[in-house]
Amino acid sequence: MPSEHLQRNGETRQRERFVFQFRVPQHGTFSRTIEVIEGGIRDRLHLGAQLYVSRHGEVFIDGAFGEAREGMPMKVQTITLWFSAGKPLTAAVLAQLVERGLIDWNTRVADVVPEFAQGGKERITLANVLTHTAGLHALDPIDPALSMEEKLSRIFEFALPLDWVPGERAAYSSTAGWYVLALVVERIGGSPLNACIRSETFRQSGLANACLCFDPMELASVREQCGFMYDTGGAAPVELDYWNSDAGFATLVPGGNARGPVRELAGFYETLLRGGGALLRPETVRTITSHQRIGLFDETFQFKTDTGFGFIMNSNRDGLQMPYGYGRVASRDTFGHSGNQSSCAFADPMHGLAVAWATNGMPGERKHQQRQRAINNAIYQDLGLVEQGRQSP
Repeated sequence: MPSEHLQRNGETRQRERFVFQFRVPQHGTFSRTIEVIEGGIRDRLHLGAQLYVSRHGEVFIDGAFGEAREGMPMKVQTITLWFSAGKPLTAAVLAQLVERGLIDWNTRVADVVPEFAQGGKERITLANVLTHTAGLHALDPIDPALSMEEKLSRIFEFALPLDWVPGERAAYSSTAGWYVLALVVERIGGSPLNACIRSETFRQSGLANACLCFDPMELASVREQCGFMYDTGGAAPVELDYWNSDAGFATLVPGGNARGPVRELAGFYETLLRGGGALLRPETVRTITSHQRIGLFDETFQFKTDTGFGFIMNSNRDGLQMPYGYGRVASRDTFGHSGNQSSCAFADPMHGLAVAWATNGMPGERKHQQRQRAINNAIYQDLGLVEQGRQSP
């Protein structure tokens, strides 16, 4: 396969039937990272991908690779599915309510949602939900095709295990806790969660097209800009029918249905690195992106994983990389979140680094963990930060 010149001003290059869009300044070609992503296309781990990397606000790469769906090139503007990589957007909305004095992190969920006060859940706080110490993981996954009333009814009626004390044990909750947080936002803030994320303050933070769901009229106008998600664990890619359907695009799944170009997710992290901009106050950013849960064994990830409020903190320990992590040399205070077998976004304050990438193939946990580590490690290598990173705390 012949090599091509990487165009500096970011138009396109063609390789076989795949189109690649890039914007890469003079610092380098990101050859290692690009090879990992292109290798994943060749190996059919994914059909396509988006990647955005900036450092101290300077864009190093803003790229699109392969296909957004079969026969349609991926573009940097393509709306991709982020899954759980979008969870921090909900945390930011809650943080805005804290800044307004309407709630605090130790507010009990039951004080806002009285129906929640059943089955030993009376003491659960917002902090417990955001740090995955509430015990709601036992409800996961909640079928996204259920009505919102059915989902909430299951959550309200759920009884905690008798040996679960909120705040003392940890287990990542992929969906249940985030429906609770969405309801808190609506009842306290007066607006649905999706409307909050589409507000002007979020748009000023770079999230012009990102959302948790599309209304039917809007979906008709953006459908052709949307990429699909595929199960790539078998011999050939298989479309994930629900997530690629009109219902999937239109259903609010607050912990797992965020969508948009990844350059916008990276823009969110750039805003946090700058202190919060119009989105949040600097002291609030420091709170939600600091180690709030430290050293607890996560019963979902089977690893001692630290969290902020809605963010997963870098938790590499004893030479082992954490699941869904940010690379082997990410600094200790790196914060972010990843999406199920497909995406990752994070900020490394020590290096002024904002990263977001998404693929559209779910190849199984083992292959994805290998891919995630390969991509993130290559980013640090391409930036020349490996030696510095080894000295990071």
